[in-house]
Amino acid sequence: MRVENPVLRGFAPDPTAIRVGDRYYLATSSFEWFPTIPLYRSSDLGRWEYAGSVETAVPGRSLLGVPDSAGIWAPALSHDGEVFWVVYSIVRSIGRRFFDLETYVCTARDVSGPWSEPVRVPGHGFDPSVLHHDGRHYLLNLQNDSRVGGRRFDGIVLTELTADRAGDGTVRALAATGSTHLLLQRDELVEGPKITVENGWFYLLLAQGGTGVEHGVLTARSRSLTGPYEVDDVPMLTTRDDPSVPLQKAGHGELVQAPDGRWFLVHLASRPLRTPSGPRNPLGRETAVQPVVWTDGWPRLAHGGWHPAVTVDLPDPGAAVDPSPPVDPSAAAGVAASDAGASSGDLSPRAAGHPAGDVSRRGLHHAPGWPWSTLREPAGDWIQPLGDGRVRLRGRMGAESLWQQSLLAQRLTEHRTRAEVTVAAEPVTFTQSAGLVLWYGTRSYYQLHLTWTEPDGEPQAGQQWHGHGRRVLQLEHGHPDGARVLAVVPAPAGPVRLSVSTDGAAGTFAAGPAGGPFEQVGPQVDVSELSDDFGDELRFTGSFAGISAVDLVEGTFTAEFSDWVHRSE
Repeated sequence: MRVENPVLRGFAPDPTAIRVGDRYYLATSSFEWFPTIPLYRSSDLGRWEYAGSVETAVPGRSLLGVPDSAGIWAPALSHDGEVFWVVYSIVRSIGRRFFDLETYVCTARDVSGPWSEPVRVPGHGFDPSVLHHDGRHYLLNLQNDSRVGGRRFDGIVLTELTADRAGDGTVRALAATGSTHLLLQRDELVEGPKITVENGWFYLLLAQGGTGVEHGVLTARSRSLTGPYEVDDVPMLTTRDDPSVPLQKAGHGELVQAPDGRWFLVHLASRPLRTPSGPRNPLGRETAVQPVVWTDGWPRLAHGGWHPAVTVDLPDPGAAVDPSPPVDPSAAAGVAASDAGASSGDLSPRAAGHPAGDVSRRGLHHAPGWPWSTLREPAGDWIQPLGDGRVRLRGRMGAESLWQQSLLAQRLTEHRTRAEVTVAAEPVTFTQSAGLVLWYGTRSYYQLHLTWTEPDGEPQAGQQWHGHGRRVLQLEHGHPDGARVLAVVPAPAGPVRLSVSTDGAAGTFAAGPAGGPFEQVGPQVDVSELSDDFGDELRFTGSFAGISAVDLVEGTFTAEFSDWVHRSE
């Protein structure tokens, strides 16, 4: 079967993949977004279906207050012959010598859950994984030397764990036993350790060079689990030497073996936009797959070299996997008949040689599920389903808040996309607003909101309590140097239809009366700013299109949204 990379498109970073029986399972980082730790399954490594999430991953089900791009980093899946394990770190600080992290393990008999409550394990650093070998369990981790003058990436360590199991085989307690072993130290940055056992060797795969254009996969091996480890003098995967390769930032990989004995590398990569400011990746880091062969005892890309291929041949098990996410029967009534079959389709690969499809992700349903995501907490009582694909959002905190935002969003999966929604709301103060957003983080976003402002010609004076003013559409640009208002235009009476379209780095917002013509609002915006590569901050996620509502004073203002359409090409 021939497929086109990435096989998971749009913000699907740090993939971890395993095979159990004739099925493959995959998880990715979720950072500050819910659902936490998205999970996928496949019968061929190319066509993936959403299989749920580790809903229990965060104690208290809250990441409120964590910075942008913090939260859940680099989960690792494993299977001990009885149950699935996922190990991950919750990172609460970024860019400091203390990451303020905790590392947890959850287990489940089925990847779709239910997952156990998290069990804390030693957290030497982020990017943990677990190796099950000869009936024992070993925790691998990055070591962070947080002392003044210490190195944040100070080697890879291994600690054995003993497990106390519940009656169903899931783990209810874990304890470290014996000494912690230092497996490998390098002057360069290495992280994301995974161990594969093959032909009497322990192969240690490492994410090398950070998450940017220097990223790669480095391999080391040893006859003993605790080392010493010999480092391969050839990179297994990287694009650091050639900026023209279509899939950039290639790295953070894991080896998985097919039932027929063939090997594959699942890894992250990005599809950059070429801009005057250099390459930028608003789609974030995505998941790709490469066939692997063994040469002189080392894993190598089957097509030669170390650059990732866009088009690859993968196992064909025969029956196709449905790429659509499971549909909650209670939500089905909210999908119009014309939307039957609409899905998160952009997350499935396109057959090589075929043109890009036009896939819609429509509807706003009861307790919106995948591909909808929320910030820092699960969907709550601020979402009220209304049926017929409509939803009411109760406004809460504003776009720069790290706390309770009323925002529902979907990943952008292609560089050409369009989102539309109709919003009905009557704001009576500048502290109330609702509308459409393009989102990366609290300091990088574009927001077209229906809101209130003073009468035309009157200065911005905060006198909304006088009961006079006007309903307007305001386009706001969140920026690391401070938010900016790009346009304020009169809003048509009644419900308003909002849209945003992207074509490469160019984004255009428009609005009009429901059922009427669109008119552009404000200038064309630079979508490439919604990427890891913009600004001086550490950034690790991807861009979203979505809807949001704000009420800064009482938290009671509501807005009704309907006729959501999200198309990618």
